[in-house]
Amino acid sequence: MFEQRVISANPMQGSLAAGVATLDRISKVTVSLAFLPLKRPISDAKVLTGRQKPLTEVAFLFAEIESEGGLHGLGVSYSKRAGGPGLYAHAKEIAGNLIGEDPSDIARLWTKLVWAGASVGRSGLATQAMAAFDIALWDMKAKRAGLPLAKLIGAHKDSVRCYNTSGGFLSSPIEEVLENCQASMGSGIGGIKIKVGQPDPMEDLRRVEAVRGLLGDFPLMVDANQQWDRPTAFRIGRILEQFNLVWIEEPLDAYDAEGHAKLAAMLDTPVASGEMLSSAGEHLELIRLDAVDFIQPDAPRVGGITQFLKIMTMAEQKHMKLAPHFFMELHVHLAAAYPHDSWVEHFDWLEPLFNERLDIADGRMAVPARPGIGISLSDQARAWTVATEAIAG
Repeated sequence: MFEQRVISANPMQGSLAAGVATLDRISKVTVSLAFLPLKRPISDAKVLTGRQKPLTEVAFLFAEIESEGGLHGLGVSYSKRAGGPGLYAHAKEIAGNLIGEDPSDIARLWTKLVWAGASVGRSGLATQAMAAFDIALWDMKAKRAGLPLAKLIGAHKDSVRCYNTSGGFLSSPIEEVLENCQASMGSGIGGIKIKVGQPDPMEDLRRVEAVRGLLGDFPLMVDANQQWDRPTAFRIGRILEQFNLVWIEEPLDAYDAEGHAKLAAMLDTPVASGEMLSSAGEHLELIRLDAVDFIQPDAPRVGGITQFLKIMTMAEQKHMKLAPHFFMELHVHLAAAYPHDSWVEHFDWLEPLFNERLDIADGRMAVPARPGIGISLSDQARAWTVATEAIAG
């Protein structure tokens, strides 16, 4: 049942006192919860090993922030399987803290929001809910400047290498995966990632061999979704060396930084991880130990763009490569602002949510020229919305 409410907040409660540099104030914040249904259930190794059920939908938290000056910012967070209603509930509780604030003070507002919900921590669901607000504020700031987000941050490139994931799930038989690979290459995609991590590693090897045979020298990645223990990862990683992979993703538990470091030191094939971590501090451990060659932060999971930029700075010092997880509409901007080699992940799942499309050609995704992130919610996104609440001053 669709729920819609409008509540009032004290516009100046806890707000920064006005100064000559305060040019605008936040006047309204709207949070919404929507569920995007997938065309069919999909499975990765977490399903085949019995840890999770097939994925049938993705929950999205939208934050829309309006200012007295007439600007509008859109932010997005998400959760797969459980968690969507929790994100929405936390966002509703803390949203009022933004009313009356200068929307340009993004770092200070991140701190204000994290302390408003500090009792439930500074990572996980709390920061994922905050991410929608943080992303909306950055969207607004770039729109104020009349610049694409990448240009506001400072772009190192105007396009980023991109690879496709959505055609390589384990729920698809190998014949379908091969068809999907051909279609992706024909669309201008620059790389293919397929899922591995099945209970029988030999079945994984057969799938990788079949895909490599089709692709030739075309860039190929594999993703084990945390399903190998250390001995299996070490053994299979050595066997996979022959396939000249761009990387092996999440070969171990996401929090096993020491194991990743040992594997990365042992293999010629690069190791990638980080998508399941939900704070900048958790990424610091991977970076400190040289545990990965490709760091894979997810802006909605780590608390938004403000925290993502901290991860980028830390990773840059180690000359790591960057491959953000999911949400290509945002991550193409962030990857373009990274000085070292970077990739973005192409998922066509999210396209119904937004009115705009991204341009892909010659293996690269172009940074859109539109101000801000360059996306707006579609009528379909509104139709999938099950609850919304507006907080106004």
